[in-house]
Amino acid sequence: MRVTNWIKRGLAALGMAAAASCATAPQTPALASAKPALWRVSDPDTNIYLFGTFHMLPQDYRWETPAITNAVAKSSQLYVETLIDDKHPEKLAAELGRVGFGDNLPPLANRIDPALIPQLATAIKASGIPAGYFDKMKTWAAAFTLVGTQFKSLGLKGEAGVEPALRREFESAGKPVGELETNSDQLGFFNTLSQPAQRNFLEGAISEPEKMRGEFSDMLKSWSSGDVAGIARSFNADLADSPELRAALLSRRNANWTRWIEQRLQQPGTVMVAVGAGHLAGDESVLKMLETQGYKVTRVQ
Repeated sequence: MRVTNWIKRGLAALGMAAAASCATAPQTPALASAKPALWRVSDPDTNIYLFGTFHMLPQDYRWETPAITNAVAKSSQLYVETLIDDKHPEKLAAELGRVGFGDNLPPLANRIDPALIPQLATAIKASGIPAGYFDKMKTWAAAFTLVGTQFKSLGLKGEAGVEPALRREFESAGKPVGELETNSDQLGFFNTLSQPAQRNFLEGAISEPEKMRGEFSDMLKSWSSGDVAGIARSFNADLADSPELRAALLSRRNANWTRWIEQRLQQPGTVMVAVGAGHLAGDESVLKMLETQGYKVTRVQ
């Protein structure tokens, strides 16, 4: 199923930032003139820059351009998907513990295709967490934990992503940074998935990580060159096998953010919204939803 490809690659550009909080993508050279896509939606007294980001990037990957620098300078506030407290990661861990464990659950190995049990055992061993601990976790929570291990196996780290860099720029300038979703909201999207969808997520989380290296690089190239159609094609294909995952992690969130942007347009000023590039690509994107509501969205870069 192509959805297993999306689990790891999609988190990089779609975005559960909490899931990818410990990651940066495989070492891939930046394009000589990277120009990731940037848009603006506005009314007479409000400008909202919409920047499609890549949550995981190689160290020292150059992505800032004059257009992005100008948008940052003009914006009085930044909004990202969710704020993760890097100084106190125990807060996220505590929330995962609150919603991610259940009573009387079958062993985790009984919740996947038997043919994948060896891969599950390998992934659990690599995590350094006792197997019995995973048996107490809900299927999605086990997947959530193991996908982080897979990212680490690719040499992934989180601080090089776009959002941390933007946060540092805004905070150093004394500008506030807000979030569109809480950590609890993001974990809740997984917690409401059906068991079949959770199983898809788990099986994707333990799939062979080395196969993802080339796919990460391809999507990173599309993002860097501003190839929004390329990103959309990838997501449309990858999520076709799992309408439930698509609805929970993409469509509903895009609708929520579209409503937020409509409300924010009622306040004067200029702000930047930075969310995973997958949310700003395709027929169900935030951009398409805004245009359907009659708003003009202008591509700045």
